[in-house]
Amino acid sequence: MTIATRSKKQITVNIMSSAINTNKNHENTSASNSAKTTIIIGVIGADCHAVGNKILANVLGRLGFNVVNLGVMVTQDEYIDAAIEHGAQAILVSSIYGHGEIDCKGMRERCDERGVSDMILYVGGNLVIGKKDFADVKVLFTEMGYDRVFAPSDDLEEVAEFLTMDVENKQSANQQWIVA
Repeated sequence: MTIATRSKKQITVNIMSSAINTNKNHENTSASNSAKTTIIIGVIGADCHAVGNKILANVLGRLGFNVVNLGVMVTQDEYIDAAIEHGAQAILVSSIYGHGEIDCKGMRERCDERGVSDMILYVGGNLVIGKKDFADVKVLFTEMGYDRVFAPSDDLEEVAEFLTMDVENKQSANQQWIVA
């Protein structure tokens, strides 16, 4: 077994463990404000890797988020159309096949053009081809306008905590703007 194979298996085990633990620990609970939080998820571009996307929908749904799952091979405009239609607070973009750098470029600008410039944008997965330090990948996608960037091995409960915090911060900032 190669190191790459072991890494992929470990990532799968981490994701599955997170899904199982979330199910056990949060069966009858929800995140404080996440019950009101609608999120759009999907796999961008020509990527047709569906399993991780289904796990993400399952875990975040169990944590109380209203998840609209667009499935695979989703365009930027399909994400944005769904976000507008459902009044979503965040778009979570997945890419596993390594072409995220190409598929995700310009997403923030499209949000701006479509009138949802304050949309929270997350991206995660195997986002680039080749071996790059993930710190460099984070910088690349942050410069593209994504609010948070996640590796395939990141804990989904932590992703949910960040999402809840970012939505609350956005709502708080919007309320301050209205009051001022």
